Amino acid sequence: MQAAATLWGHRPGDTWLHRASPRAKLLALIVFAVVVVATPREWFLAFAVYGAVIVAILAMARVPVTVVLKRMVIEVPFLVFALLLPFIAEGPRVEIWGLSLSVAGLWGAWGLLVKATLAVLAAVALISTTEPRRIVLALEQLRLPRQLTSIMGFMLRYLDLIVDEGSRMRTARAARGFVATGPRAWRIIAGGVGGLFVRAHGRGERVHLAMLARGYGEGYEA
Repeated sequence: MQAAATLWGHRPGDTWLHRASPRAKLLALIVFAVVVVATPREWFLAFAVYGAVIVAILAMARVPVTVVLKRMVIEVPFLVFALLLPFIAEGPRVEIWGLSLSVAGLWGAWGLLVKATLAVLAAVALISTTEPRRIVLALEQLRLPRQLTSIMGFMLRYLDLIVDEGSRMRTARAARGFVATGPRAWRIIAGGVGGLFVRAHGRGERVHLAMLARGYGEGYEA
């Protein structure tokens, strides 16, 4: 579970946020996200307060800025879409630095960026201070469908094995003198990723058959 926790982004610690109930943190995240989304985009002061609260929580949880920035890479697709909005939206336009931008698009970009950023920061605070298996247990306690929590549990359980498999394949490539120096290496790396996918799929099939052989899906769990 160590690799899974590392990939998840969990950072062990002993702050009050680390000790807080995962279920309470999960509920707080959901409520915060709903409040942020429901806040009109013209309420700048409210967003400033939300941001200050999240930054204070991350600071108290002792999450390094570099870690936060790395986790926020997931926001890049929203950033790209927000940057395009002022150019593609219709309606009245305004000249800024010689560019003709849509007023509605600018407002839309602002709303999307600020709300997505705050939600991602809150999610980073949660995953940085909570082990993945405890989040799965919290989701079960919140009555999330059993099938979904089971899938998440299996994903975390076997993520370690897949990471180990990938590490062995990387070591084998290095032992053969492989060095990723440019686009020519992409084909080899892509082949490795494909091989890893095939092995993971095969392992999943074997686990599924073993579970069926033990009666999984017939009213009780193996």
